[in-house]
Amino acid sequence: MAEVENHSSPPSDPAPSDPLTPHPQTGFNPSRMIGIIRRKAMIKDLAAIYHAECLAYCQELLELQKKAEESLIEMKAAEDSRRETMRPPKLMKKAR
Repeated sequence: MAEVENHSSPPSDPAPSDPLTPHPQTGFNPSRMIGIIRRKAMIKDLAAIYHAECLAYCQELLELQKKAEESLIEMKAAEDSRRETMRPPKLMKKAR
């Protein structure tokens, strides 16, 4: 029997512009690591600033709510006192 050589072409490599394929590692690059650490620190700083800003807005909103509730309570108290000081009618209506 004759030996049959299988000359199949190796699987074609995907195009380098394909976004789904990972880029080959070229080794450890310390400058790349420094960039990653800096970006991480910037993200932490931005998160802290955002958190502080949110707390300030929440505090302001809480103060505004308290003022609104106080004014409603004052209006209700004034209305209740006005009702109490009203004189009763001189002639009472007859009940049928």
